[in-house]
Formats: sequence, structure tokens, C-alpha cells
Amino acid sequence: MSGQWYDADAGPLVRPYAMTGGRTKPGPHGLRFDLIALVAVDPEGTDAAAESLLGPEHRALLGLCRAETQSVAELAADADLPVGVVRVLLGDLLEGGHVKVSRPVPPAQLPDERILREVIEGLRAL
Repeated sequence: MSGQWYDADAGPLVRPYAMTGGRTKPGPHGLRFDLIALVAVDPEGTDAAAESLLGPEHRALLGLCRAETQSVAELAADADLPVGVVRVLLGDLLEGGHVKVSRPVPPAQLPDERILREVIEGLRAL
């Protein structure tokens, strides 16, 4: 029976719900992090005492963000965690003031392609 909970190659298995405390949505507001949202450590929110209370997965994500600003997808790949788990953990970190998240610009707010082409043509004319 113990063979179910242990993989010789991977080591002991930890189910994703154990890392998130059974939660499937980040934070009390159920924020949704886009895969391309950029995550960076908040320099004002880094408190060693508060950080020591975080779980190992939270600290691993903070360590990855300290090296450089990363997208949610990159964090999931680098931490070798499912994206859903990373989103829940990022919600905790955001709520605790440890990270800042820059959300991508919605497509409706991007400039019209026609305007960009006119700008390019105008620059070429110079």
C-alpha cells in the first residue's frame, strides 16, 4: 500500500490540494492570474519575519521572482508546479504584500492595427 504514495524516481508525492490547503481559487476575491501576467517581488513587502511563516512553495516562488520578474507560466514551469497551484499561491503572496502583479493589457485597449501601420508609414517617410 505504501507504493501508492511513493514514486522511486520522484520521491514522496505531495498532492496539489495539500499545497493550497484545498483551495482552488486565489485569495478571498478569487482573482484570476493570466498566464502572461508579470510577477515581481514587492521591495516594500519583503519582511523576513513574515516570510519565514510562509510555506516552502511560497518561498520558492518568491526566490524565483527575486532573480527576475517572471510570468505566471514561467513560474509554474520553473517551480515544477501546476499552474492552478501557482495561481493560488500567488494570490496568497499578493494578499500578503510580498509580490506585485502587472496584468497584461486587454486586447480591447490595444491600439488599432491601422493606426500603428500609419505611424510606421509616417516614420518611414521621414
